[in-house]
Amino acid sequence: MAENRRDLVLAGLEPLIITPTSVFVNIGERTNVTGSRKFLRLIKEEKYDEALDIARQQVEGGAQIIDINMDEGMLDGVYAMTKFLNLIASEPDISRVPIMIDSSKWEIIEAGLKVVQGKSVVNSISLKEGEEAFIHHAKLIKRYGAAAIIMAFDEVGQADNFERRVEICQRSYDILVDKVGFPPQDIIFDLNIFPVATGMEEHRLNALDFFRGTKWVRDNLPHAHISGGVSNVSFSFRGNDHVREAMHSVFLYHAIQNGMTMGIVNPEMLSIYDDIPKDLLEHVEDVILNRRDDATERLLDFAENVKGEVKSDEKAIQEWRLGTVQERITHSLVKGVDAFIEEDVEEARLAAVKPIEVIEINLMTGMNVVGDLFGSGKMFLPQVVKSARVMKKAVAYLLPYIEASKQAGDKSGNGKILMATVKGDVHDIGKNIVSVVLACNNYEIVDLGVMVPPEKIIAAAIEHNVDIIGLSGLITPSLDEMVYLAKELDKQGIKIPIMIGGATTSRAHTAVKIAPQYRETVIHVNDASRAVTVAGNLLDHNRKIYASDIRADYDAFRETFLNRSRDKNFLTIEQARKNKLQLDWAEYTPTKPKVIGKQIVEVDLDVLVPYIDWTPFFRTWELFGKYPAILTDEVVGEEATSVFADAQEMLKVILAEKKLTAKGIYGIFPANQIDDDDIELRDENGKVLEKFLTLRQQSQKTKGAPNIALSDFILPKDSGITDYIGAFCVTTGFGVDEWAAEFEKDLDDYNSIMVKALADRFAEAFAEYLHEKVRQDFWGYDPQESLSTEDLIEENYKGIRPAPGYPACPDHLEKPTIWKLLNVDKEIGVTLTESMAMWPASSVSGYYFGNPKSKYFGLGKIKEDQVVDYAKRRNVSTDYAMKWLNPNIAD
Repeated sequence: MAENRRDLVLAGLEPLIITPTSVFVNIGERTNVTGSRKFLRLIKEEKYDEALDIARQQVEGGAQIIDINMDEGMLDGVYAMTKFLNLIASEPDISRVPIMIDSSKWEIIEAGLKVVQGKSVVNSISLKEGEEAFIHHAKLIKRYGAAAIIMAFDEVGQADNFERRVEICQRSYDILVDKVGFPPQDIIFDLNIFPVATGMEEHRLNALDFFRGTKWVRDNLPHAHISGGVSNVSFSFRGNDHVREAMHSVFLYHAIQNGMTMGIVNPEMLSIYDDIPKDLLEHVEDVILNRRDDATERLLDFAENVKGEVKSDEKAIQEWRLGTVQERITHSLVKGVDAFIEEDVEEARLAAVKPIEVIEINLMTGMNVVGDLFGSGKMFLPQVVKSARVMKKAVAYLLPYIEASKQAGDKSGNGKILMATVKGDVHDIGKNIVSVVLACNNYEIVDLGVMVPPEKIIAAAIEHNVDIIGLSGLITPSLDEMVYLAKELDKQGIKIPIMIGGATTSRAHTAVKIAPQYRETVIHVNDASRAVTVAGNLLDHNRKIYASDIRADYDAFRETFLNRSRDKNFLTIEQARKNKLQLDWAEYTPTKPKVIGKQIVEVDLDVLVPYIDWTPFFRTWELFGKYPAILTDEVVGEEATSVFADAQEMLKVILAEKKLTAKGIYGIFPANQIDDDDIELRDENGKVLEKFLTLRQQSQKTKGAPNIALSDFILPKDSGITDYIGAFCVTTGFGVDEWAAEFEKDLDDYNSIMVKALADRFAEAFAEYLHEKVRQDFWGYDPQESLSTEDLIEENYKGIRPAPGYPACPDHLEKPTIWKLLNVDKEIGVTLTESMAMWPASSVSGYYFGNPKSKYFGLGKIKEDQVVDYAKRRNVSTDYAMKWLNPNIAD
């Protein structure tokens, strides 16, 4: 019945609605590094503009969906997928069609899901790794709002006949619909298209079994769709495009008759069925439909002549308290409940031969459950941190008994890991989270804290005889500290593997810059959950093989990275300046600030609460979703609501007891652009105060697109008109470390992390509040502004507030200029480390641009000639400039 019909709706900028009467949907296949040598080469060489042309050609050639695949051993697939999808989003003629995110690696698929616009398709998931992983991935896909291709593949292998296709599809469909609640219309089965005419008898029914399987799915699994990689069918005829085109058309003709909805096919390599010569059609259909015993031989002979192009009440408590001591301990750990843990571990201690056995057996049994649940996506990071709090309380209770029996040395574990935030860097939330997750997996953690010099790291590693060194860094100079430390470890003949993590770190930097300096294993770790797997691999009995594989992977990546030629994609700095952003200054009249010079600002925290953007708070806990929708999210909503409730309770304490203070300073000054890329700041009398140095984009742009620098938003000095620019620094970080330390002393990592996470949110809220006051009052260039909290979060205001160290101005060396201009350290007490990190960590600084045409942008990669030029302007050595700009240098 029509009213029961459920259509598959996909979308790019435009919707694609697939109904029972829709014609076949072509999925373009050439933006796939495994299927197109040209596309692979362009992606490897980072010629993304040319790669976009391939996507454009696919759409223009009739592709209604484009398949994007970045699965290649020499590629950073997460990076490539993210970058390419972001670029597609800015090309309306391509992004009008839906995207198929194609990968065999879940991390690449999820990276794509995080940035793709519209409603996409994931290609693919299957039962190959069992139901648990299948359900986990399906739930995430559903949460991201995408459709999914389900491969006819299970724990046994691929479905290669009709019966196996039916078995796997029915099982997959039942799991998705009944257990996951996946919309049936968003299920697309790939029944495996295998080659025909291979000369092997068992392959003769490959096409027919696909057709029969397709018809069965359409008749028996309501609303599900069928797709497949069509080019596989003609694999035997590589090199003979004329025959391959005919085979694709014939296969599609019969597949569509049996209910195939869509397929990955190059529209440019597809014949019109009715236009296929009769003799070629007969030979091809004999093979596809298995009409003759000698069909393959006949087609092979004939082909020689047609070669073409070729996710408690009392009763519940009472119930779980009736379990065994192990069940109770496990329950407390999994649920993060510490109310009964001491009495339970005491009961376990009395029953054990040695107190240490309670840790080795009872507690670790429970923590293994926690680890398994976290690894499978059934527990989330905040819950794991709460579990760690219970574990620490239990261990602290047992320690006196262990020491009394002099058996502390009996304690065993998975290994000992040193964790440190490197010299000059003050950020440690991420490091602390990784430490907690590793501790939950029976690793002993030696945490050296923040701003740890290399000699201290090396001495501690030797003193504690650690198995792994974990290095963390958030700001760019941290990268050089890691390189230096690797050199020193190597120089001293130390053989301890290193795990690298933090916001500025990457697989590319680790492979190219750090790994060559150290003969032992160096590996980049993306997130807390992956740290457990990596640590396990580094220490298990196959560690030599793992280390060798990592080394080979990084060596190959580095060679490819260093050998690519990028000169064609970049302008010289002089060429880039000639292509600077040209604003119509006749349309711009600068607004004179009400107050010129610097001003100190102090605010009650109550005032800042409405300005808090809660979405990044949840990301700190690795809960992904936009606030407030995340609170009702089907997957993470329950845990997000719980963490949010805990945050609100701590927020009440912060406000009532004034645990934190908000101090800030800002200044607005007359300014003009000079020498293209610099901004001169003056006082009211015209005396030059300071100069801000900006960097200019150097990548080759599409026709009409400028190479932007922040200076472009300020009136040139030769205009004779005075413009203005502002700078600021705010902090809510004083008292944070002391309060967090109190929680850590009580073995409460959860609330220690919570304090820092909230302080960071307050600092960002202060920056947002102060910027609003500047726009409306202090500078007053937009006095009538009336924006909601959502508008502020979306930055729907006039002007911008970029910050040194961020995409438009990645150079942290600009911070000292702001500090000198505003006398920040003396006025509000925020200081800079030698690596230009702000202390306290919960601080924000930056500039204010009032020009309504100003906008945020990314500098991207720059050439060495700009580095040399920049070093001269800053009056520093080129090597020193490179240290700060290293991640942005293209050469």
